[in-house]
Amino acid sequence: MRIAPEILDTPDDVGRAAAVQIADAIEAASAAGRRFVLGCPSGRSPQTTYEQLAAIVAERGLDLSRVVVALMDEYVEQTADGFRPVDPALPHSCVGFGRRDILDRLNAVAFPGHRIPEENLWAPDPRAADGDYDRALEEAGGIDLFLLASGASDGHVALNPVGAAADTVTRVVTLGDDTRRDNLGTFPSLRSLDEAPRYGVTVGIRTIRELSRAVIMVVTGEHKQSTVRRLAAAEAYEPDWPATIFTQCSSPRFLVDRAAAGLLQTAL
Repeated sequence: MRIAPEILDTPDDVGRAAAVQIADAIEAASAAGRRFVLGCPSGRSPQTTYEQLAAIVAERGLDLSRVVVALMDEYVEQTADGFRPVDPALPHSCVGFGRRDILDRLNAVAFPGHRIPEENLWAPDPRAADGDYDRALEEAGGIDLFLLASGASDGHVALNPVGAAADTVTRVVTLGDDTRRDNLGTFPSLRSLDEAPRYGVTVGIRTIRELSRAVIMVVTGEHKQSTVRRLAAAEAYEPDWPATIFTQCSSPRFLVDRAAAGLLQTAL
């Protein structure tokens, strides 16, 4: 089904709207005494959401001690023995992003005893068997809310490449050149396509669809106008634009800022 976008003025407004929904869900889980699993992407698109969520944690004094931050993906490098995650100290490491921009940011404003434990930062492991991360997420009760973003040039979601099958699970993938070019904009430390990672471990399309109770797709910036138009027109999963999987997820929400919504009149 088509998901009507909610158009907000600025990226901060998009981040605030997403963060309020996340914070409300964390409060509800905390009141029930249960764990809350938040599916998290890295990169530019979710930054305002994490910033606004930190502000709400400070405003409300949220208890984050039962929150699990489940990362969507990680860049990996090939070795003689297979694949291994990149060094988390690298600027483009998703695990490094998760520590700096999610855990550290939220824990800096949370009360002692209300902080996210370090062991609650989860990430897929390229050394595990395909689908192992899915099983861990399923055993945790699934993903309460999955924050999603879409690649600007090829519609990748997490690191799922163009053509990803609808039944894919967490696995190692070869990254397309369009995704790698997007990374040059996201990570200035990558100075050329030759330096951009060629492989990643990513949650699958099925992982997102089947293990999420709710999803929020966030898209901001004028450079994402074509992305918004494509997502707004989608009625089901389209393998040539993997982010369209959000149309088949439970309780989907689509948040965009006015700059990204510039082409919507021709899409709807």
